[in-house]
Amino acid sequence: MVRQASDWAVGPINALVNNALVNYQFNGDARHHLDTIPWDALQSQIDGAMRGSLNNLQACRSGMQAAGGGCVVNIGTNLFQDPLVPYHDYTAAKGALLALTRTPAKEWGPQGIRVHMDSGGLLLSTDVSSTSPAEVFGMISTATPLRKDTAPEEVAEAMVMLLSPLARGITGQNSVVDGGLVIN
Repeated sequence: MVRQASDWAVGPINALVNNALVNYQFNGDARHHLDTIPWDALQSQIDGAMRGSLNNLQACRSGMQAAGGGCVVNIGTNLFQDPLVPYHDYTAAKGALLALTRTPAKEWGPQGIRVHMDSGGLLLSTDVSSTSPAEVFGMISTATPLRKDTAPEEVAEAMVMLLSPLARGITGQNSVVDGGLVIN
C-alpha cells in the first residue's frame, strides 16, 4: 500500500492516517459483557487496531525522514476515557493504540515526525453507529456542553488540522472530538 501510494505521490509520504476498525457495531444491547467476553473478541480488535497501524508506521517512517518530517494521526475513541457503554474489546484496543501514539511521538519527535490521536465520540450516520438506538444519541447530545451529536466531518476537520502546519507544536496528544462529553 505504501509503495503504491509512493508511486502516485510527488515526493515521499509525509502524512499517515491509521483508521482501522474490525467488523464492529456500536449496539450496547448486543455487546460482550466482561464476564462472558471471549479472548478472540479482544484479540480481533487488538489485531485490527494495532497490527495495521504498526505496519503503516514502520512502512512510512523512512519517507517521513526523507521529507524532513511528517505527521501521523491514529483514530481513537473517547470511550476509553469515559466508557459510557463499556465495549471492552474495542476500548482496550483503542487504549493500546494511544500507547502506540505516544511512544512513537517521543521516539520520532527529534526527526520532525509528529504523532497524534484523534478520538471521536459516537458519530452520527456511520455504518458502525447504525445499530445504536436513537435514544443513545439523544442522551449523549444532552450530556455534551455543545448539546449536539458529533458528525464524522467534525472528526475529519480535527484530523486535517492535526496534519497541517497549524498543529506543528503538538505531538503525542489525544484530541477528543465529542462536543465536550469528555473534558481532559
